[in-house]
Amino acid sequence: MPSRFDVEREQRQATVPGRVVTERRQNNGGVRSEFSGTAFLHQARRDQVAETCRAQGTSSRKRRVLTPGDLKHLVVDDEHEMIYCYVPKVACTNWKRVMMVLTGRGRYSDPMEIPSNEAHVPANLKTLNQYSVAEINHRLKSFLKFLFVREPFERLVSAYRNKFTLKYNTSFHRRFGTKIVRRYRKNATQEALLAGADVKFPEFAEYLVDPATARDGPLNEHWETVYSLCHPCHIRYDLVGKYETLEEDANYVLRLAGVGDYLRFPTYAKSTRTTDQMTAEFFQNISAEQQAQLYQLYKPDFLMFNYSTPSFGKVE
Repeated sequence: MPSRFDVEREQRQATVPGRVVTERRQNNGGVRSEFSGTAFLHQARRDQVAETCRAQGTSSRKRRVLTPGDLKHLVVDDEHEMIYCYVPKVACTNWKRVMMVLTGRGRYSDPMEIPSNEAHVPANLKTLNQYSVAEINHRLKSFLKFLFVREPFERLVSAYRNKFTLKYNTSFHRRFGTKIVRRYRKNATQEALLAGADVKFPEFAEYLVDPATARDGPLNEHWETVYSLCHPCHIRYDLVGKYETLEEDANYVLRLAGVGDYLRFPTYAKSTRTTDQMTAEFFQNISAEQQAQLYQLYKPDFLMFNYSTPSFGKVE
């Protein structure tokens, strides 16, 4: 397992600035190029990421190496030459299902036949940190690399609702809820201190912006920034899909990978999905100071993926 490697050197030829790079090798050895409106949209998204990285001074020239721990979110499909960086609360369960079908590591041909809990079993998918340095370098240079993003505050509220308001997530209640209640709730009951099952959103927000939380180590992946999970200033992604245009962007990825004729991204109406209106309601319950602090925490994602400051926010 590699200890570190030179991202700048290995990706120098991975993309061509100013050009829409959507060529993919096909099984017959030919090459297909898709120069379409969708392709130019993705070029604009890549440009936005690159410009934000330059403005923040965090380009790959500044930090040339990544460690295996930085690569654990990058799922690899060697057969179709794809790398997917999964971001929790951005359709990652369905994307993992799709990757399981593509890699042949499961016994399924239909993504929706795969139970959601099985999609998150680490052994069912291979991640980039499991390869040698040379193998990592080759894949970063030549594979189709993509990720999906979501409006940062909406993703944050989705994570809170999933991990702290559902009774079955007892592991999160014990691991994080008890700590949050102990630190931020005055006159907490003994039951709340032991179970951590009733964390309020303002308490969760206070936990996120507390300097003590940063000193504890990286944030949990469900509310960590995309910037920190996928390292878009150091890994040049070919495609940045968005949750807001999930079906269109996902099926575009599958077409580029040459599997769009027989595999479609799963779609279904989820009645419990966190919406922008729901997000606004949660944020009305926290102070202007907390909103501003949360914006600073997630500012790289807002800027990098072209999300504007929410109209409901109290952020100046």
